[in-house]
Amino acid sequence: MSYKIVVDSCCELPDAYRHDPRFERVPLAIEVGSWQTLDDEHFDQQEFLRRVAETEACPKSACPSPDRYCKAYDTDADDVIVVTLSSHLSGSYNSALLGKNIYEEEHGPKNIYICDSESACGGETQYALKAMELEEQGLPFDEVIAELERFREGMRTWFVLDSLEHLRKNGRLSNWKAFVATTLNIKPVCYGDHGVIVQKGQGIGMKKALMKMSDMITAGVKDPEEKTLIVSHCNCYERAMLVKDQFLSHIPFGKSLVLDTTGIGSLYAQDGGIVVTY
Repeated sequence: MSYKIVVDSCCELPDAYRHDPRFERVPLAIEVGSWQTLDDEHFDQQEFLRRVAETEACPKSACPSPDRYCKAYDTDADDVIVVTLSSHLSGSYNSALLGKNIYEEEHGPKNIYICDSESACGGETQYALKAMELEEQGLPFDEVIAELERFREGMRTWFVLDSLEHLRKNGRLSNWKAFVATTLNIKPVCYGDHGVIVQKGQGIGMKKALMKMSDMITAGVKDPEEKTLIVSHCNCYERAMLVKDQFLSHIPFGKSLVLDTTGIGSLYAQDGGIVVTY
């Protein structure tokens, strides 16, 4: 059976899959003041970061319309698997669901599974690549769904950002946490708890916060040989490579990837942010 994997544009597809016909990215929109762009193949991270630095306006995003998702489902593929941002961070998941309703009203039932990743950035990548692996095994659609849901329960998302301002201004954090992090140079070590951002620790400065995150992950990871480590970064490749090497020196992950954030990932991670998923 043929399949198609639809992801929203926070998903960081590795280079090998960006033009793979089995995948389709549905872009979110981004605006910084009066400047607007789509988070598609033409997104320019450097221009985005420059515009953010030059304006006091907080960058904002808009999820894809249900119609845009509906178009992505119009395919000859037997199975369609959709991976979206955490529903606690974006309306992308709900838009994808509405798109499915529209499609089935017009065309009838189809194997469409919409996965709330309960994550972002590399977390979405984890699910997309797992979906491809399962489909390539030729499993029945119901089994693919069941395996993906089990995979979601075992996947973990951690991050340390240079600034929490964009998360705060977009309603994803309390004012108090953002204030402390900004004024005292405290960098919280954050964790995705079923898509909700919680603080697990902190460090004074980015280096100590990343070390704290490494220690916490090392103490809690299970069966690393069966997992892929993905380190996502916003405009800080060398930092990301150091983080990856630090993990691999202590934890025998089966595979590892270092990926640059897309537009939406860059909006929330901000310049210098690190997101770790496994």
